[in-house]
Amino acid sequence: MDHAILIDSEWEGEIRELETLLKEVIPAALSAEGLEAPCEVNVLLTDDEGIRGINLEQRGVDLPTDVLSFPMFSLRPGEHPTEADLETGLIPLGDMVLSLDRVQAQAREYGHSPKREAAYLAVHSILHLLGYDHLDEGPMKARMREREEAILKGLGIGRDQERSVPAPKRQKTNETRKES
Repeated sequence: MDHAILIDSEWEGEIRELETLLKEVIPAALSAEGLEAPCEVNVLLTDDEGIRGINLEQRGVDLPTDVLSFPMFSLRPGEHPTEADLETGLIPLGDMVLSLDRVQAQAREYGHSPKREAAYLAVHSILHLLGYDHLDEGPMKARMREREEAILKGLGIGRDQERSVPAPKRQKTNETRKES
């Protein structure tokens, strides 16, 4: 399947390994969900300040978060979009924004690698783009968590089978960063 995974970065550091990971994880998640048509997914890699600004602008929430998902279609889990872009022939699924600051912090917090955290957030976002949600603490959330873990396990990075990859490194700059 020839999906277009378009990655843009505001992150001040090396992201090649992360790009490679996302270009493996995103198509695997789409395939696991039975999406056969070629899709386009836009990914923005940023830091806490960047995602905070997007969260405020798009959702009115003045806080950083780990991942934001902006689907192009209103779907229910299991439904697949069919409307391809006439120029590219790709189905534009939507956009995801990942905070690499949150990737690193949450990897430490949950005791796993930044690779697993980034993969988890990418899968989580893809499921949102495909209509999954976790607004309740009941069946919707349980179904989404089950799908996330099954997809990650299929990639060999489930909770009990993780392969280690170093965290993306931030390059030092001369400016002082004010944390909020």
